[in-house]
Amino acid sequence: MPDKFIISKLSNGLNIAIEHMEGVKSVGAGFLVQTGARDETPDLAGVSHFLEHMCFKGTPNRSAAEINIDFDRIGGNPNAFTSHDRTFYHGLARTEDFPTQLEILADMMNSSLPPDEFDMEKNVVLEEIAMSNDRIEHVAFDLIVESVFKGNSLAWPVLGYDRTVKALTRDQMNHYFRSRYTPANMVLVVAGAVDPDEVIAQAEKCCGHWVAGEPRPERTKPVMGTGTIQKTIERFNQQVVAITFEGPGASDPMHDTAEAAASILGGGNSRFYWNIEQTGLAPYAGAYRLDFGDCGLLILMAQCDPQNTDRVVEALRKEAKSFAAGPVSDEEIQRVKNKRRTSLAVEGESPHHRLVQVMDDIDYRGRPRTVEDRIAAVNAVGQDSLRAYFDAFPVDGEGLLVSVGPLKSSAA
Repeated sequence: MPDKFIISKLSNGLNIAIEHMEGVKSVGAGFLVQTGARDETPDLAGVSHFLEHMCFKGTPNRSAAEINIDFDRIGGNPNAFTSHDRTFYHGLARTEDFPTQLEILADMMNSSLPPDEFDMEKNVVLEEIAMSNDRIEHVAFDLIVESVFKGNSLAWPVLGYDRTVKALTRDQMNHYFRSRYTPANMVLVVAGAVDPDEVIAQAEKCCGHWVAGEPRPERTKPVMGTGTIQKTIERFNQQVVAITFEGPGASDPMHDTAEAAASILGGGNSRFYWNIEQTGLAPYAGAYRLDFGDCGLLILMAQCDPQNTDRVVEALRKEAKSFAAGPVSDEEIQRVKNKRRTSLAVEGESPHHRLVQVMDDIDYRGRPRTVEDRIAAVNAVGQDSLRAYFDAFPVDGEGLLVSVGPLKSSAA
């Protein structure tokens, strides 16, 4: 039986990470491009996400329609996403269709950026931005990121701004594309019941001719901002408030403890649920993590009637301080650990989920982890690790308070 993970590299520098999975009938495959919104210059804000769209719009070998039809012929379901620090193109197909799946995905990495499609797709992206601006939670999230990372390239939204996308030219995108979509910044990830030698041979056939290129410029770790930011938007009927604290990044050993803390505080059946939502103070209150390789955030967020804003902010702070002061019950810890262990067990049987998990590990940790490795990290969460987490990343300070909605006061 082949090794669980096979790590290889083509002569041009393209890294390959394969997870061999016994007993499955499908294969997940994808190209991780290690570039995203934080790698853009201010005038190009949104180019990474726009480029993701364009990679589906035509290559020297295929039109946009032919890309879709060729995936349909193998029953494939291609997709992609762009974040602040990466772009991932992926698909799922039957094992016997893997060579074709990989060939199409590799072809997409050589987009011709068709000029007519560029102009049309720009309107699609502008519509996405407009739709995002119509959702109060999206407006609040963008304001959080913009404020907490002020002065750093992490500050601008993944979608970019209306003004930067409108001004973006095809030549600017092409320069960014050719400098970033190179083997030096890419990883081919495969998960399924595949023959690793055949995967590497197919990768050589499809990608071996790519020019190596240069690694992207080094990223600068941000300094987290604090204070209070109010944005008054009268067209909304609800208020969103969020308190953001610094947290460990995705590669930090405390990551799993941070995830458990967020779940206990503001996940399903959490303290926020029982003490804020179920008391009628706010219809939604939650805590979630925003992870990057070198930094992270814990965001406590609620949506409420504007008249309840101050009470909701007070409740969020009260619950966070109480949680950090302890004690956290063993029962609470066990519940979130069991939920995560169940998720990992189910996801471990899916090539699609394992594809994304391996990609995440390669990008943030430099090596893939087995399902057992991930479960072991969850098992290690306990009273001691939570205490160490709150000592390293306090949640009883000022943080960054953001308030968005019709409330007109200067402070939430």
